[in-house]
Amino acid sequence: MSNIIHVTPASADARSTYDPATTIIRMDELEAITGIKRPTVYKRLKDDPTFPKPVPLSNSKSRGAPVGWVLAEVQAWVRQRIALREVAA
Repeated sequence: MSNIIHVTPASADARSTYDPATTIIRMDELEAITGIKRPTVYKRLKDDPTFPKPVPLSNSKSRGAPVGWVLAEVQAWVRQRIALREVAA
């Protein structure tokens, strides 16, 4: 996961700690964490209201504009999927 973008906090003390709530990941990391490929990610964005929404990384609204996902939201979604498996079993 080499392309992880960390949002830098204002204080020096907070900067030394890792916070998934302020970490933006790109599609490669999203695919690795969820096990879902790009076409399915976009299908889930359209059909699954629980799937994490992308964060725009530029002001562009055009197709292909860069986006990322909040790591903590992706991790929470994966945990939810695991919990649903345990309930269904």
